[in-house]
Amino acid sequence: MQEILKEFHSRPLSIEAAKRVREQAALFYSKFGRQPVLMEVCGSHTMSLTRSGLKQALVDHVQLISGPGCPVCVTDQASIDGMIALANRENTILCTFGDMMRVPGSSGSLLQAKTAGKDIRIVYSPLDSLTVARQHPDKEVVFLGIGFETTIPILALLLQQAEEQNMANFSIWTATKLVEPIIRHLLDSGEVQVDGFLLPGHVSIVLGEENYTFLREAYSKPGVITGFEPVEMAMGIYRLLSMLVSGEAAVGNEYKSVVGKKGNSAARQLMEAYFVPDAEAWRGIGLLPDSGLRIRDEYAEFDAKKKWGVAIPPPRKTKCRCGDIIRGLIAPPACPLYGKACTPMNPIGPCMVSGEGTCAAYYQYIREE
Repeated sequence: MQEILKEFHSRPLSIEAAKRVREQAALFYSKFGRQPVLMEVCGSHTMSLTRSGLKQALVDHVQLISGPGCPVCVTDQASIDGMIALANRENTILCTFGDMMRVPGSSGSLLQAKTAGKDIRIVYSPLDSLTVARQHPDKEVVFLGIGFETTIPILALLLQQAEEQNMANFSIWTATKLVEPIIRHLLDSGEVQVDGFLLPGHVSIVLGEENYTFLREAYSKPGVITGFEPVEMAMGIYRLLSMLVSGEAAVGNEYKSVVGKKGNSAARQLMEAYFVPDAEAWRGIGLLPDSGLRIRDEYAEFDAKKKWGVAIPPPRKTKCRCGDIIRGLIAPPACPLYGKACTPMNPIGPCMVSGEGTCAAYYQYIREE
């Protein structure tokens, strides 16, 4: 297995794959008179493309734009403010992933709240928050449940165990997102021209290849599921360009080692047992119907939003254009704050904070000195 993984990092193979991609891009240009525009939906794809240098190597041949696939980045400002307000409650322990700590709200961040003495803890698995709840029966423990279909089954498992263990002092603040509704929104809005999609590998493990047939049936757009290593990414781009050149609107799977046609049915059944579709707010977009999941009413005692009803004032406005970046309208350098007021040491928006954020990727790997 290790030998196979090494091949996906192979520099000679990566160079050859990039060459083949440029050849396909030239065929596209000769047919349509412009560069192909591809969107990598997943934030991990964005980071992989920039870190490997593949995005830079293809800059004059393929326009690769980042999409709304970073869970931290798409979490709207009001949700961030609600999380911070929850952290300020007395007798409360907040558990979260590390990326959320430095995301600025209207009045500070979770990290600043922790510095001020609030009990906020970074966990590496959602299940760790149950351990905290057992260790502190006199405290209310809340886990911040953000993420796409990759994370949601784990949140469902968390609810299952909380129910079985009768954890009355535990709840989840949900800010979950779904892939299909946001892709549909981007295509329906017509704000940005996208010829095809690099589809998220991690999410597709749960959803399966057949989940994306709507791209072909409703929009006549191709999409390719791909992994995250340089050669895998190049293979995905090559296949996507080949489809575009031949006029084929299909869903390809270049990640068959882990993604099947049907996905993970057990994970989806677990999600359906504890969650139902609901409107969800997206940064820079607003409220989209059935684009997220909420905890079913029969498990309302574990729903932090219902349990605590935190009042959230209107968020303050900034010049941060993270919302435009995750919609694919602009690249980070077009934001007036990027690299000036907004840096990894002093982030203004989540696109600079998250390890999957487009601004963070550009700043680390594309920024010119």
